[in-house]
Amino acid sequence: MKSLFLRLYQVGVALSDTCTGIFLILAPQFTMGLLGVSVDPGAEIYISYIGAFVLGVGLCCGYGALLLLRKGDRKRMEMVWLLTAIVRGSVAAFVATHVLAHQLDAGWLGVAAFDGLCALMQGVGLKQEWLNDVTC
Repeated sequence: MKSLFLRLYQVGVALSDTCTGIFLILAPQFTMGLLGVSVDPGAEIYISYIGAFVLGVGLCCGYGALLLLRKGDRKRMEMVWLLTAIVRGSVAAFVATHVLAHQLDAGWLGVAAFDGLCALMQGVGLKQEWLNDVTC
């Protein structure tokens, strides 16, 4: 059961981040509107720039999903989780800090929560060696 959950988790975060990144690049106003955050027209390029990073994380997670679906190398999968957890933890801390300081709209809290939960889960999973069950 844990094996299925980890595979579904990995595919889910890969699709979520990849799609979000693409939408942030191509339609920043629309995408941010879904979060309930308004964006000044002059800031669209910066939101698209953020989208490039989100897309990059999504593609890394996609590589991890391929590793899990093919029962790939555990060390490579651990590296995917470690590096994406570092990025996600950094994003969560930054966003939460700036929402609390009233420098970002409250709509950004969803980003902080999602990234923080993913970073926490991957950190716990690495510590408890969950990936041993789903890789060769």
